[in-house]
Amino acid sequence: MKQHTNNFAAIIMAAGQGKRMKNPDIAKVLYEVGNKPMIGHVVDLANSTQASPVVVVIGHKRESVRAYLNILDGDIVTCVQEPQRGTGHAVMQAEESLGGYDGDVIVLSGDVPLLRKSTVENLLDVHRITRASVTVLTAEMPDPTGYGRVVRRDDGSVEKIVEHRDASEQERRVCEINSGIYVFNAKDLFDALRKVKPDNSQAEYYLTDVFAIFRREGKRISAVTADDPEEINGVNTVDQLQLVNERYLKRTY
Repeated sequence: MKQHTNNFAAIIMAAGQGKRMKNPDIAKVLYEVGNKPMIGHVVDLANSTQASPVVVVIGHKRESVRAYLNILDGDIVTCVQEPQRGTGHAVMQAEESLGGYDGDVIVLSGDVPLLRKSTVENLLDVHRITRASVTVLTAEMPDPTGYGRVVRRDDGSVEKIVEHRDASEQERRVCEINSGIYVFNAKDLFDALRKVKPDNSQAEYYLTDVFAIFRREGKRISAVTADDPEEINGVNTVDQLQLVNERYLKRTY
C-alpha cells in the first residue's frame, strides 16, 4: 500500500499579482491553460491526491479568484495574504485555516499547472519513508536563471535553498533548482516560520529560509528530482503562459 493514502493537507499559493503579465486587472492564477484557469488545474491536482483540507492563499484580485474557486469546489478554504510579504508570509496565513492540523502538508503553486499526480505521490512517499521535516521537489534546468538554487552538501543532502537574487556567483552556477513544491510536517513548518526574519534584498519572509532552520535543528531534509523539468514550469510572463499552453496541448499523459 502506498504511503500517501494517509491523510495530508494542501496549501496552494495564489496571492501574487503577476506584474510581468502586464494586466493588473486579472489575477495571474486565472489566466488559462488549456481553456481552464491555472488555479483550476492545481486544485484538481490537490483533490485527485485526496488532500484535505485544501487551503488557497489569495491576495491580488481575490474576489474574482474566490468566486471562481467557489464555483469549482465548494469545499475549498481560502485565506487572504494582505499585504504580500513573500512566500513564507503567504504560508503563515494558512495556519489558522488548518485549525491545528499537525500531519503532512503539501505546498503547491497556483501558477504551476503542469504538475502531475504521480510526481506529487512520489514526493509524498519519499517524505514519509525518510521521515523528513520537509521534502522539496527539484529539477535540473539548463538555464536556471531566476530560480532558487538547491545547495547540497558533499553527502548529497540539502544544505539550503538560495533565491536567485540572493545567490553568490558560485551558487548561481548550480543548475538544480527549487520548484516551489514541498511536503512539510505541519508542526515543524509553522514552528520554523515563526523564526524566519525578512533579512534579504526584498525584505520578505522566504519560505525557503526554513531549510536553514531545519538544518540547524538537526531535522531531516529530503529532496526528489522531477523526471520531467517541464512539469514544474511556473508562469510569470505572457511568453511563459504561451509556452505552458503549448506543452499542455502536446501532453499524452
